[in-house]
Amino acid sequence: MNLLEIKGLGKRYATGDQALADIRLALPKSQVMALIGPSGAGKSTLIRCINRLVEPSEGQVLLGGLSLTGLRGGALRKARRRMGMIFQDHALVDRLTVMENVLSGRLGYVGFWRSVWRRYPRADVQEAFRLLERVGLAHAIDKRADALSGGQRQRVGIARALLQNPELLLIDEPTASLDPKTSRQIMRLIRELCEERGLTAIINIHDVDLARRFCDRIVGLHAGRVVFDGLPDALDAATLTRIYGEEDWDAHAAEAAQDDDPDAPPALHASRSGWPRVTT
Repeated sequence: MNLLEIKGLGKRYATGDQALADIRLALPKSQVMALIGPSGAGKSTLIRCINRLVEPSEGQVLLGGLSLTGLRGGALRKARRRMGMIFQDHALVDRLTVMENVLSGRLGYVGFWRSVWRRYPRADVQEAFRLLERVGLAHAIDKRADALSGGQRQRVGIARALLQNPELLLIDEPTASLDPKTSRQIMRLIRELCEERGLTAIINIHDVDLARRFCDRIVGLHAGRVVFDGLPDALDAATLTRIYGEEDWDAHAAEAAQDDDPDAPPALHASRSGWPRVTT
């Protein structure tokens, strides 16, 4: 059964620029999909059209059969609870503590004034503690967000998104500002959490090697259109050239193989959804 369906989605800005054109995708439950493509291909726009941070110009987005593109006001806010967003720039409030930032993931449930006075239900606070322990930040609960490293800030963003108890994770460049080792750790954490919670995820990511390693399915965008949709193993040099343009992809692969990652690449095996699953 598909959790998310995108039908003929398009986005044209007032300038006349076409950011997306006729995007058609379906995501089964529990699938982790990577969006790859050059800068300006429309990856971030697609993610933001799904949760209506950007208004599509045409087409439909359906979440569990519910059309998101026609929703307004309270109905849209309620639907957004079902989608957790993890931002490239983390979107944390620097003057707040780690715990306070994570608890802000419940804003859609507790209301503005309860959040202002930090009056969250006990169950939410307990779950926030559990999530912070799971992402490796139990020791930093009372730290201000501006005292954290980039990897720690991303972990706070992950915990905050999960506190919404979402069905779908939308993840925008989770490793953009991180070093290679931390990038692998963050992608591994996201992957494990999706498997533990049965979450569907769309990850906009520039690092093709990380997409291959940690995602079930890869969708390549070029100039706002889908030019590849398939398994990680099918992403060969010819396909990468179609997505990104001319490049010595064999040399790139050799460089990636020489990375100092002590961990072996995870094995792939077929899942019931028909896409390979990553095992670690």
